[in-house]
Amino acid sequence: MTAASWELQRSIYQTLSNAPALTSLLGGAHIFSNPPQGEALPYITLGQTVNLDWSTGSEDGTEHSLTLHVWSRADSAQEVHEIIDTLKTLLHDQPLTLQDHDLVNLRHEFTEARIDPDGETMHGIVRYRAVTEPLQQVAA
Repeated sequence: MTAASWELQRSIYQTLSNAPALTSLLGGAHIFSNPPQGEALPYITLGQTVNLDWSTGSEDGTEHSLTLHVWSRADSAQEVHEIIDTLKTLLHDQPLTLQDHDLVNLRHEFTEARIDPDGETMHGIVRYRAVTEPLQQVAA
């Protein structure tokens, strides 16, 4: 069985990279775990994931906290905010498909937009909370 956190990250990546509304803002499918050196902005990076046990007495489950980072060098914060709003539309409460798990929910929790310490780069931080459960196996 594939790890739920990996399935969730893969599904988020596929959803974002196949969304014309987002790729037009980014100038392509510029979504990375680790961007190539010198990659042109804007782009999104898949950041930290924290997993917590969400099991009950009878059901297994995992709570995920996922962070996405938006990077831009536009003259204002407008580009970062437009990308963040598009992320919310694509992910908040959407029924993403996972291979070996059910996605119980995926909810936007937190957004921050700020100027990075370099004084030139706008940095958007977007956090989501998800809950997954293993697919129930049907007895033969």
